[in-house]
Amino acid sequence: MDSAQDINLNSPNKGLLSDSMTDVPVDTGVEEEIVTLRQVLAAKERHCGELKRRLGLSALGGLKQNLSRSWHDVQVSNAYVKTSEKLGEWNEKVTQSDLYKKTQETLSQAGQKTSAALSTVGSAISRKLGDMRNSATFKSFEDRVGTIKSKVVGDRESSSDNLPSPAGNGDQPLSDHKPF
Repeated sequence: MDSAQDINLNSPNKGLLSDSMTDVPVDTGVEEEIVTLRQVLAAKERHCGELKRRLGLSALGGLKQNLSRSWHDVQVSNAYVKTSEKLGEWNEKVTQSDLYKKTQETLSQAGQKTSAALSTVGSAISRKLGDMRNSATFKSFEDRVGTIKSKVVGDRESSSDNLPSPAGNGDQPLSDHKPF
């Protein structure tokens, strides 16, 4: 077989040995050259990775850059530009239509009325809670809670620092306190 023979790289059989070549011995020098080329390629890839690291380039940075470039390419594409123009035209037509204007006005009025109603309800609830707090029942309940509190705490102040702890505070065991 002639070593200067052209190889068709576009052939569907590229890379496959023909039947006539299966008996050809492989030169060990070629194998050594392949191993050397692989080692050189690996060293160059390591060197490239080191340079990228020194320059602050990372896989994430590269991905971000690729996504930005791709998004820019999409935005300047004919399909995107034409679609944007068409959507702008439709938006203009819709927002200028009588139906859209009536719907917008109705929703605006509904929002204002809802806001006013919620404000009125809030005021009514606030007023009712104030009335309830001034009622005789609430005053009686408040007095009872105060009485229970004074029985639990005793003559001490009502600050949380002076309340007895479940484990006792060393001065007086918890079991010496009177129950409610």
